[in-house]
Amino acid sequence: MRLARWLIAGVVVLSSLSLGPAAAQAPPGPLAGADGLGDSYFPQDGNGGYDVGHYEVTLGYDPAGHHLTGSTRIDAHATQPLTSFDLDFAGPPVHAVRVNNLPAGFVWREPHELVVTPALPLLPGLPFTVTVEYAGVAADTEGEGWTYAPSGGAFAAGQPHSAATWYPLNDSPRDKATFTLHTTVPADWEVVSGGARVRDEVRDGFRTVSWEQRHPVIGYLTTVAIDRFEYLEQRRADGTPLLSAFAPGAEELREHEQRLPEVLDFTESLYGPYPFDTAGGIYLSAPLPFSLETQTRPTYAVWADLNTVVHEVAHQWWGDSVSVYSWSDICLNECLASYTADYLWPERMEGVDVDAEYRDTIRKAAAKPAFWKVPLQDPGPEKMFTSVYYRGPLFLHALRKQLGDKVFFDALREFVTTHAYGHASMPEFRAFIQTKSATDLTGFFDAWLHGTTAPPDQYLYPGNLRG
Repeated sequence: MRLARWLIAGVVVLSSLSLGPAAAQAPPGPLAGADGLGDSYFPQDGNGGYDVGHYEVTLGYDPAGHHLTGSTRIDAHATQPLTSFDLDFAGPPVHAVRVNNLPAGFVWREPHELVVTPALPLLPGLPFTVTVEYAGVAADTEGEGWTYAPSGGAFAAGQPHSAATWYPLNDSPRDKATFTLHTTVPADWEVVSGGARVRDEVRDGFRTVSWEQRHPVIGYLTTVAIDRFEYLEQRRADGTPLLSAFAPGAEELREHEQRLPEVLDFTESLYGPYPFDTAGGIYLSAPLPFSLETQTRPTYAVWADLNTVVHEVAHQWWGDSVSVYSWSDICLNECLASYTADYLWPERMEGVDVDAEYRDTIRKAAAKPAFWKVPLQDPGPEKMFTSVYYRGPLFLHALRKQLGDKVFFDALREFVTTHAYGHASMPEFRAFIQTKSATDLTGFFDAWLHGTTAPPDQYLYPGNLRG
């Protein structure tokens, strides 16, 4: 995620994004799947007792009345005996649930728990299917999920939550799954999502478009956007197809997306081969305060610039392919993406002296105690999207100078390759980097990742950073 620059400036002092943990509920019975996976920030996100392999989401949407009809099939396998289990869902009313094609009981509980009781218990290790039917007015979450577009269309975007506003799922970074989306809209509207477009058919006044994510994806990295898009089709030198869409009012952002092949080549030179089989962007005319790394096809707000594109493309490695294990690991996503866009691109593509920029930023921060107040590792649920943007690049630049360029870049490439399509945590990253250094980095990491004041000079100015 790239926040609008005005918002980044504000959070340096305020650190005020409101993302509190969900309220606790009574523990489940011994044969019920847990109603959360215990993330320290959002303990009720995700659900226990099963793992999802694939989602197949079928939607019908009427932009005029904001009416959404949905049918979501989930292919999963049980990890324990289950007499009931939960799905995360906060969308339109549910009117039917089937488990293994048999009608199942269900009840919805705030804030987003759809409790399902299958007709027959589920046995551990065995596959099962869940189909959920729902319909009603899709409420406007104003950038926290299903959102109305200025043109009259709609789109889904938000972090750390958004998917549950338009389809039921196991909403945790720990349960990635492949994803297929079928969407039917009036024929004069277009539908864009992530992955490969495998169907675009108009019949009897309606358009049906299908998209496939062939690599596993987290819920908040899935999206659907319905608008009167114009398209830009490009292709990388290796043949990777690039398809980008521009909503009415966002056409002027085409100039940034035309450089996508260059941005992909640059990022690939840092972190290894692009991890997906297609790429592009979804450019909205909505004045969102963020752009988001929706997998393969980032979602861009109307203020997006080239720096934003570089940031969201970097997330395809850091955040999408390698995802956080818990939300307290957010630096693994945002620190790396911010360093790529704010330091590495300017240095290598524009000739900027980033050492001088680093020193200037440190000098200015000396007079701002609030700059150091929020730690990079485990910043807290209300401050997830704060210091990782403005302090994260400084931490990584200092680490680079501590290790030297070859060790630093080789280590990043190895880490992101080793963890491809999976998860990682900041403690894992820290331990891995330590294996690449003969010097004990305990003090360095503690000062930069856990400290709430400026690190000592020996860690602020390693190598030749003092100048």
